[in-house]
Amino acid sequence: MPAIESTKILKQALTGYFQSFFDETVPRQKVAWCTSVGPSEILTAMGFKVYYPENHGALLGASRASEQYIPVANAAGYSPDICSYLTADIGAFKKGETPLTKAYGIPSVPKPDVLIYNTNQCREVQDWFAYYAKEFGVPSLGVFSPWKVDDLNEDQISYVAKQMQSLIPPLEKISGNKFDIDRLREVVALTKQTSDLWSEFLGLATARPSPITFFDGCIQMASAVVLRGLPVAVDYYRQLNAEIKKRVAAKTGAVPKETTRLYWDGMPMWGKLRFFSDLFERLDTCVVASTYCDSWIFADFDPADPFRSMAKAYTKIFINRSETHKEKVLIEMAGKYGVDGMIFHDAKTCPHNSNSRFGMPQRITKATGIPNLILDGDVNDLRCISEEQIITAAESFIEQLTHVPRNARA
Repeated sequence: MPAIESTKILKQALTGYFQSFFDETVPRQKVAWCTSVGPSEILTAMGFKVYYPENHGALLGASRASEQYIPVANAAGYSPDICSYLTADIGAFKKGETPLTKAYGIPSVPKPDVLIYNTNQCREVQDWFAYYAKEFGVPSLGVFSPWKVDDLNEDQISYVAKQMQSLIPPLEKISGNKFDIDRLREVVALTKQTSDLWSEFLGLATARPSPITFFDGCIQMASAVVLRGLPVAVDYYRQLNAEIKKRVAAKTGAVPKETTRLYWDGMPMWGKLRFFSDLFERLDTCVVASTYCDSWIFADFDPADPFRSMAKAYTKIFINRSETHKEKVLIEMAGKYGVDGMIFHDAKTCPHNSNSRFGMPQRITKATGIPNLILDGDVNDLRCISEEQIITAAESFIEQLTHVPRNARA
């Protein structure tokens, strides 16, 4: 699989981002911790440096460090059944360790002055941030989104927008800065540009052969998560997209002998990205797309109406939609990317983003004829993942897709 050269630039950008929290050559900015699909634009506009614990959770998983930290949180009373981002992160904090030290040369996670969460993903984020609010003695403020929405209506948008606006007075007090609506519009515009470029990147996987894989997306999304609302994210995706478009023009596939295309639904298994990438390449199979990477596409962002557009975009994310809506999206995406099969990751500690538990894979297969494979696993807890079972299941699934014509499938 050819390496993406722009990743070197991403590494530099992320290093600068993390090291800036500890830069003693400039006056210290107040620090806000924010959930990954929370209203970070408000925080950036008000002068906070924004840190994302979920990004740290993913790094703990990808570095395979979570195995040593999850039991620490379990021993402190946090159940093995709750989000393993949360348990890995809290366990690492309790041990005073972080992979950020090795990756980016910083001594610790940055100390927060405030914590901001949005329940559009799950309720665990509220409890997660409550832990740190007590540890650091700082406020934890939340936006409570309508849950599992179908068609979003104006009342729901107004409800979320008003909550976002209500954050302004306490954030002014904590930051010492006066809220500036024009500055917020600038930040929202930058996020919109980042979102559009990220969407363009993911859409390049419609090419045959696909120039990228889902596993590439899991790495490249870092800029859309932690650098959105900043010019560096826009600059990075412009460069990245230019590189990938050259692959499309040259018909260079991420999988050299692509014969089968798959769609991945649900969270990544962070500690197994390389394992899956190598496995599917060996099977001449490209996992071309996912709903997970699409989570940072915010098409509704509008600088002219920042609060309502943020409320709309952040409430419309896939994880927060009804089963009926999700089913429509998955069928549409399967057609867009021309996939031969769909993988559903049933993550043990992430039920909110596991879509295989209420008959959806079976309904989609019945409607489209596209076979599905459900893989048991987890986002961070490697004790829930069996490589042997996955290899056997994947090989059998690809064999089925290769030898059974679409019109002959059940």
